Amino acid sequence: MRLHRLDITAFGPFGGTQTIDLDELSAAGLFLLHGPTGAGKTSILDAVCYALYGSVPGARQNGQGTTLRSDHAAPATRTSVTLELTVAGRRLEITRQPPWERPKKRGKGTTLDKAQTWLREYDATAGSWKDLSRSHQEIGEEITQLLGMSREQFCQVVLLPQGDFARFLRADAEARGRLLGRLFDTHRFAEVEKRLAERRRATEAGVRDGDAALLAEAHRMQQAAADSMELPELAPGDPGLAEAVLTAAAVARSTAREQLTVARCGLAAAEATQAAADRALDGVREVDRLQKRFAQAQERARLLEERSEAHRADRQRMERGRKAEAVAPALELRESAGAEHQQAATAEARARAALPDGFAEAGAVGLAAAARRTAEELGGLESARRAEQRLAALSEERADLGRQERADEDALREAEAWLAEWETTRVGLQVRIDSAQEAVSRAEQLAVQREPVQQRLGAARLRDQLAGDTERAQQQALASGERALRARAHWLDLKEQRLNGIAAELAANLEDGEPCAVCGATEHPAPARKIAGHVDREAEERALTAYQRAEEAHTEDERRLALVREALAAATAEAGDAPTEQLADEAEELERLLTQARRDASGLHAAREELRHAEHEHERRTTARRQAELRAASRLARREALDREKASLEGELAQARGSSGSVAARAAQLELQVARLTEAADAARAAEDTAQRLKDADARLADAAFRAGFDTPQAAAAALLDDTALRELQRRLDAWQSEEAAVRAVLAEDDTAAAARQPPADLATAERTSAVAAQRMRDAASACDAAARRCSELDRLSARAAAGVRRLGPLREEYDRVARLAGLAAGTSAENERRMRLESYVLAARLEQVAAAATVRLQRMSSGRYTLVHSDDRTGRGRSGLGLHVVDAWTGRERDTATLSGGETFFASLALALGLADVVTDEAGGVRLDTLFIDEGFGSLDDQTLDEVLDVLDSLRERDRSVGIVSHVPDLRRRIHAQLEVVKGRSGSVLRQRGVG
Repeated sequence: MRLHRLDITAFGPFGGTQTIDLDELSAAGLFLLHGPTGAGKTSILDAVCYALYGSVPGARQNGQGTTLRSDHAAPATRTSVTLELTVAGRRLEITRQPPWERPKKRGKGTTLDKAQTWLREYDATAGSWKDLSRSHQEIGEEITQLLGMSREQFCQVVLLPQGDFARFLRADAEARGRLLGRLFDTHRFAEVEKRLAERRRATEAGVRDGDAALLAEAHRMQQAAADSMELPELAPGDPGLAEAVLTAAAVARSTAREQLTVARCGLAAAEATQAAADRALDGVREVDRLQKRFAQAQERARLLEERSEAHRADRQRMERGRKAEAVAPALELRESAGAEHQQAATAEARARAALPDGFAEAGAVGLAAAARRTAEELGGLESARRAEQRLAALSEERADLGRQERADEDALREAEAWLAEWETTRVGLQVRIDSAQEAVSRAEQLAVQREPVQQRLGAARLRDQLAGDTERAQQQALASGERALRARAHWLDLKEQRLNGIAAELAANLEDGEPCAVCGATEHPAPARKIAGHVDREAEERALTAYQRAEEAHTEDERRLALVREALAAATAEAGDAPTEQLADEAEELERLLTQARRDASGLHAAREELRHAEHEHERRTTARRQAELRAASRLARREALDREKASLEGELAQARGSSGSVAARAAQLELQVARLTEAADAARAAEDTAQRLKDADARLADAAFRAGFDTPQAAAAALLDDTALRELQRRLDAWQSEEAAVRAVLAEDDTAAAARQPPADLATAERTSAVAAQRMRDAASACDAAARRCSELDRLSARAAAGVRRLGPLREEYDRVARLAGLAAGTSAENERRMRLESYVLAARLEQVAAAATVRLQRMSSGRYTLVHSDDRTGRGRSGLGLHVVDAWTGRERDTATLSGGETFFASLALALGLADVVTDEAGGVRLDTLFIDEGFGSLDDQTLDEVLDVLDSLRERDRSVGIVSHVPDLRRRIHAQLEVVKGRSGSVLRQRGVG
């Protein structure tokens, strides 16, 4: 990588545009970058880093990059850095502009422009530049890929900060590890350590969970074994837990099987005892049953003897009832004939009572003849009945015609009255419609006029309000502007005072024997002293902060003032010069007229609807009047026809009614008489028939009772039994015979009689003995079942535990393997004798390469005296791997680099920086670094050592490299002819190139 040109505008202390021709400076091989403190030497290196990576090293970079802008720059000048370089055979130009708060093009105040980046490449064939990208991300990725280094690596390799490497020589292993880790990007090895530790914790958690589940199974087996199982006193994750649990489970299973065998033997003995007790109980129960059976038979025999007289009476009654059954049909026939005759006589008496007096003594034949004559007379009245019904219908129709005539007369009078007022009504409604239509037109015109008036009124009110706001905003902007000017003047005064006394501020940190931060000298014969009223950095920063806040407040006030003025102009243009009160009165009057017009126009629809309804009513009433006139003519003809038919029917009906009020009344009288005569004739014939059947039934009943052996029919009726009494009597007789047979059978049984001769059976004692034996058998069975369940449960839990152990085996093996690897990588394992972490091991190899590369130059700088060597010894209780020692050829001893003097530390750190640059360059893919910068430290060298160091740096030209030295040492200005001087002033720093061309 070779740098060709650097353009800086409004960057750091450079208020204007400065151009550095690095090709001219690099032509000499060595060139010097010098200038007074605070002039901006480091800002040139910052500009190179910012152009490549978009940020500057260390604490000088903030999140937005706005602090990179020069305080000396003009407000309209934008901060910009352009770097032209050749890398990987490609000539590129990078331009970066950080975020910029520029003045607004219109009005006052500022606005923030975003950061911008350009990347161009020179096309040698076309002889012109071509654009590659304007994306921050794409350009950053392209540059990082071409250089093969991160920003941290670039700042350590190309911009060699000697103070950092001096601290590196004196640092402990942890500090060296952090620096080397950033340079060589060994984060992946630290990530491997982290992944192994996480994997170890994960597998350990899995093993612990598996062991916890195994212990839970062991506790379940202990509960199943009735606490006869002893659990191992081990925690989850302890070695040997699985074997101990499986061994305890095997012992518990063996003990449970022994207990099961004992329980089964006890159950067999209990079952035998129970069987014997059951057999004895069955024998006692049988004897007790037979004895009770014999006693019950004797008692039943005694009861039969007591009821023998009643049994004989039942037998006699059953025999008389059998005989009376032969007379039962005659009795039923007599009762039926008597009931029929009684009903017929009652009906005959009721029918004769309803007849006129002339028919009271007539027989059935005479009554039937009278009924026939009355029916013939009734048939002759049928035509008269139809004529009477027709006359009633004619009268109703005549009355209906009268009602219709009166209704039509009323409708005609109402229609005539309404139609007489029709023309007046129509004209009034039309006038209302015309007035409403005029109101609608007037309302539309007023509505169009209202909106501009309302807008002008609102604009006038806003104009009045903004007039006051503009005056207040203008006063506030003037006040904040004066405060900002006073704060700026105060800050510039403090800044000038601090720059005048900056030497005393730097001298306050000097200590004897420690190198100067400016020149590197370890002796300080005449340090500057602070004078009264000295301004320090904090006071200047506070003044700057106050000025920036005042300027921001003034900018905000100016912005608000511009907004208010713009709004006032717009409101004035819209409202005009008319007073607000005049516009308000005009708007109010217009609103009143619009409201009245809308109120008048609201009746348009109602008036039109009312007119439409009136026209419809006019048509309806005209039609109704015409129809009523037609109906009146039709009714006159119909009424005359009805009158003629009515006169004819009335003459015919006068003959048919006779003395009755109507034909219908005469017909009803005859119908009732026919019905009564017919009913009386039928009742008389029925009474005669039933009297004859009753006489025949009495004769048959007397004959049947005599043949059955009864003296009178009444005696036979008394002996007759109904079905219920017969069944009950037969049941008692059958029960007596069955009971008598059963008692004789029981008393005749041999085993029953033999049991009766034995002593009474002791059933309670036998039952107690059997119950005790049954309880013992149940207890033995329960114990056997419990032992069997215990064996089954222990077998099941043991199988689950064994399966869990088998499943846990691969995980435990993985845990052992991962834990061993994690311990080795973390340096905590006993196998890692030097307690060296994996990342430290990789960094130690890198450090060994750096030490070897640095030794080549250190030997030349020290005239062959010193050699840097890597040491992996442990320091105290810390870890080993990143030790760095120096071998002194004069004494032949190896000692720590912290024992080097100030000058020795400088050229040792310089050799280390150059060696580190070679190693990092090789790791970055062999990207050639043709331009290097070395920052300070040369003031600590004597003349001879300085010559040797410069010879080493000058030898870099053999590899076509150029080295820029940043230093205050005056002797270097004599030794190095190519120089870039930074000259500072009140308006900002400028650059001057000397000894080139």
